[in-house]
Amino acid sequence: MNHYGVKAIYFYELARAWRTLMQSIASPVLSTSLYFIVFGSAIGSRIVEIDGISYGAFIIPGLLMLTILTESTSNASFGIYMPKFTGTIYEVLSAPVSGAEIILGYVGAAATKSVILGLIILATARLFVDYSIMHPVWMLMFLVLTALTFSLLGFLIGLWANSFEQLQIIPMMVIAPLTFLGGTFYSINMLPDLWQKITLLNPVVYLVSGFRWSFYGSADVHVGISLGMIALFMAICLGLITWIFKTGYKLKP
Repeated sequence: MNHYGVKAIYFYELARAWRTLMQSIASPVLSTSLYFIVFGSAIGSRIVEIDGISYGAFIIPGLLMLTILTESTSNASFGIYMPKFTGTIYEVLSAPVSGAEIILGYVGAAATKSVILGLIILATARLFVDYSIMHPVWMLMFLVLTALTFSLLGFLIGLWANSFEQLQIIPMMVIAPLTFLGGTFYSINMLPDLWQKITLLNPVVYLVSGFRWSFYGSADVHVGISLGMIALFMAICLGLITWIFKTGYKLKP
């Protein structure tokens, strides 16, 4: 493995985040804090608890997932799209680094930024609500796996997109709505039976449920199924990215 090539890509992408701290860190933290204020305080005063958990604490895993999913996708997609947009992608492709090393550099940096952001938001949440983490190791594992999986999805979107508009279509029109409808602010057990079955078609439900289990030991879906869904989604993204590098789809002029 070309460690120097991987480190060059990885640290270059991380440096871009430090140059844009307001956009990369401050803005997502502020947005999530507003969710805590509006939903945790205003609505939380009307909803006492869900599954024995105070509403303010109940929404923490969902809000973390909302941020991780959107930021991982956006960071990775923008990171690989900009070299395509400026034409420097051909320098990367002609360098002595393999496709796997390119993926490792870009996706690793995007996932690292998302995990750091998630931990900052988790610390910020303590200012608004008291919460506990029943399974901290599992929580960290879910956080890392989700960040990696959606960074792979973002990398795939960045390879596919031909414009900045296309770059935003899937995060804004698909991922964000699925997250809001995936149990971020409620338990799917509160829905009628028919809608519970329909909601299970939403893959984000399994991510939010597994992550919430790591906090409170309560889940809408068995944690094993949640891990299986993450592994399946990661495998699909890796397969599609591998196919793109092998065929040159969207990479060759």
